[in-house]
Amino acid sequence: MLSALYDWTMRKAAGASAPRALAVVSFAESSVFPIPPDVLLVPMVLAARDRAWSLAGTCTIASVLGGLAGYAIGFFLFETTGRWVIGLYGLQHGFESFRAAYGEWGLWITLVKGLTPIPFKVVTIASGAAAFDLPVFVLASIATRGARFFLVAALVRRYGEPVRVFVERRLTLLTTILAIALVGGFVALRVLLPR
Repeated sequence: MLSALYDWTMRKAAGASAPRALAVVSFAESSVFPIPPDVLLVPMVLAARDRAWSLAGTCTIASVLGGLAGYAIGFFLFETTGRWVIGLYGLQHGFESFRAAYGEWGLWITLVKGLTPIPFKVVTIASGAAAFDLPVFVLASIATRGARFFLVAALVRRYGEPVRVFVERRLTLLTTILAIALVGGFVALRVLLPR
């Protein structure tokens, strides 16, 4: 099933309706769909480098809106749809402790997980299930998803085909480095700006 979804996503990257497909995949990936939008974003930016920023913006906006759908699933439908989605990814055993961590670490979890290829839908559903502060969730989602998609678009726009291969092989490493830098910046701010 996963390879069929991946093949469908790759076909969409080459079609005339690619930007619309990019928005749909970005939206769905934040709540239920397993394929990250990067697999569409990279070839689309390669095909039209002058549209890199608008494509990254499409990914970001659709991903945040999809995140709100995931939040709604967690908030309103956790016992039915939310548990089903979490079960699809085999994450039901660790999910309760993950959801409980939101009380203290919700912002940090959203920031770090939003940057990495770890399924963002888990974060969005957990945020809703824990009734995490919605405006903070939205702002953190905009920051992290935007950083991720604009970084990928910038690299592909600047370096072209060689970066496609690099990004596909090392996406986890790149986004993890960005997440560490972002968290380090927040830690530095807390140290430098005492209450």
